[in-house]
Amino acid sequence: MMKTLAPLVVGVDGSDSGLTATDWAADEAVRLALPLRIVYASFWERYEGAVPAWSLDRPSGQILAENIVGVCAERVRRRTPGLQVTTDIAAEDAASALLREGRTADAVVVGSRGRGELADLLLGSVALVVAARSSGPVIVVRGDRHALEARHGRVLLGIGPYDVDSPAVRFAFREAAARDAELDVVCTWRRSPHEPVDHVVLPGEATRDHEERAKTLLDKAVETAAREHPQVRLCRTTLEGTARKVLTERSAAADLLIVGARRPGSLIGMELGRVAHRALHHALCPVAVVPQHHGAPAQAAPWPKG
Repeated sequence: MMKTLAPLVVGVDGSDSGLTATDWAADEAVRLALPLRIVYASFWERYEGAVPAWSLDRPSGQILAENIVGVCAERVRRRTPGLQVTTDIAAEDAASALLREGRTADAVVVGSRGRGELADLLLGSVALVVAARSSGPVIVVRGDRHALEARHGRVLLGIGPYDVDSPAVRFAFREAAARDAELDVVCTWRRSPHEPVDHVVLPGEATRDHEERAKTLLDKAVETAAREHPQVRLCRTTLEGTARKVLTERSAAADLLIVGARRPGSLIGMELGRVAHRALHHALCPVAVVPQHHGAPAQAAPWPKG
């Protein structure tokens, strides 16, 4: 019996950002050989009232929803002929619908803006809530048209203390393999305010120690996935600075930035972390937030002694 593939889900709302996310998701579904599911959600039933079953009239909200998903589905079929596409219209708020869809999806894709009065904010509220609460990967399609059309051949992955063989690491290797792209793995470090500043030419013992610790963490984090994906070209980078700043700057030369997010043990609350939060607001390319739930197997890498 053939196994049913989990779909890639894209949330749409009729905005330009939603159309951009739809295009990106269609290309991603083709790369991963996954079906695509287009989801539109709104409260239109609550505001327009029930329509008798015998009535030929349909609420204007329903007509709008059908038009939006219809246009998106036709757009996908023209862009990626042969891709399996399904659609769904949910009479609920968008964040709740996408969080529900995310429980059975390979990943959820959303645009970085909405079509409401607050569309010009740094990040749409739906994208932020879904990225912060989803049980599975969420990809927020960021970047201007030039950035999205560019093909850098590079996937960027930020590594932290809890990323030893984490879901984010495995997701990054899969993406790099599917794109035949280089995987740029970055681990940053920072010196204590009380540490002396190194000579301008010769690095001191403290700097060498920080570099060695970061390199050890990075190597440990990707060890298993690198062995499982020998075809993926790896670039291992350790840099002094904050991960938030370094990853945002390097995103200008990447096709996708991937960061992990540790989730609380319950469904209450939101947890992104400062790195993911900064990336979602300021990265220059699409950002994938991959959750790791507290208690998952991945552990913090041990620092070397000395």
